[in-house]
Amino acid sequence: MPLTVAIVGRPNVGKSTLFNRLAGKKLAIVDDTPGVTRDWTIVPTDFAGLALNIVDTAGFEKGPAESLQARMLRQTQVAISRADVCIFMVDARAGVTPGDEIVADALRRSGKPVVLVANKSESARAAASGNAEAYGLGFGDPITLSAEHGIGLSDLHLSLSRLAPKNEDIAEPEDEPAKPLRLAIVGRPNVGKSSLLNRIVGEERSLTGPEAGITRDAVLAELNFHGRAIHLHDTAGLRKKAKVEAGLEKMSTGSTLNAIKFAEAVLLVIDATQPLEKQDLTIADLIAREGRAIVFVINKWDLVTDQRAATKHLREGIDTMVPQVTGAPMVGVSALTGEGMDKLMPAVMEADRVWNLRVATGELNRFVEEALQRHPPPAVRGRRIKIRYMTQPKGRPPTFVVFGNQLDQIPESYLRYLTNALRAAFKLYGTPIRFTLRSSKNPYKDE
Repeated sequence: MPLTVAIVGRPNVGKSTLFNRLAGKKLAIVDDTPGVTRDWTIVPTDFAGLALNIVDTAGFEKGPAESLQARMLRQTQVAISRADVCIFMVDARAGVTPGDEIVADALRRSGKPVVLVANKSESARAAASGNAEAYGLGFGDPITLSAEHGIGLSDLHLSLSRLAPKNEDIAEPEDEPAKPLRLAIVGRPNVGKSSLLNRIVGEERSLTGPEAGITRDAVLAELNFHGRAIHLHDTAGLRKKAKVEAGLEKMSTGSTLNAIKFAEAVLLVIDATQPLEKQDLTIADLIAREGRAIVFVINKWDLVTDQRAATKHLREGIDTMVPQVTGAPMVGVSALTGEGMDKLMPAVMEADRVWNLRVATGELNRFVEEALQRHPPPAVRGRRIKIRYMTQPKGRPPTFVVFGNQLDQIPESYLRYLTNALRAAFKLYGTPIRFTLRSSKNPYKDE
């Protein structure tokens, strides 16, 4: 059983840098600006043979009730309550500050085992000074560490190993569990993505509020739907490229794009009061080009007076303006009240099923024969394009290989005809469909 380790401390001491170092890749945004991390993020990793679930948390910062700082602090306290061990990080260069004392007091009251680390100890002088002050916090000798340069990781590994469960306490799993479904939540800023994640998992897992752009890193939550494990990613809002500012917002946008690339299915959240804006369609096109299953989530559905007319308008708009995912599941919900939430996860499971669908070669070739009879390919320079047969080598998304002659001359309009016919014949609604064209070699071409 992995050891759950929360990295805590005041802002800008290097928590996210250590998180990335332990994870082995840059998952958390790192910047010199204090308070970059706002939600807690948990990731499983292998730290030199030690199984860990590492948790990156927001910096301890007190603020007025219901302020962003207060809400961030509550999120960090939740992460501490769920951890087995806390890594308490202080800045060796700055020494112990009143902010560190506040964190120390909260950790004492939590009753959790604490591993104290003095980060930014690249120089011997900083290490000596930081160690002396950090010792006074009452958590024993601090580990001299530099998360940026990888110094002191062996000492950290030793301390965590002593707190990990012993081998005899770990039950061997009987069966290999099925791989979790990776599901990303994306959309424009302030359409309710974080509220939707919280509603799905049934707890305040991601920070919400009236401020646009609260979420910066991709926030990971786990749930189980009818025995299927799901890894759910809440992401930062995607604005028009021209409006994205350099620095933190650019890094947040990059984190969102990575979440889409590594997802298998994507929930595209659209504001029911401002539906199908150009940016919504741009994001949908991006998801389709990445070849991901897509579910359109129309949030704030409780604010729509004529839901039947709105459904018809949205359906027609999506199918017309994003034809790559014609017929994609569309669910009207209210993350605030819970309306329509019972239909959301079944829609996700159906989108995932279609995305993984494989069609037998025999069925495909019967389909090809009928499709050619209804609408044969056009002639090019007096010679008709000939389609001989079709196979499907893979799903995720459904990908078909078409064999024949002169296929490099086949018009886009005819490929659209085949795509629409495939959707109708095998109910491939809502998933991108890809073609690979393979023409037979002309034996007279080089003569």
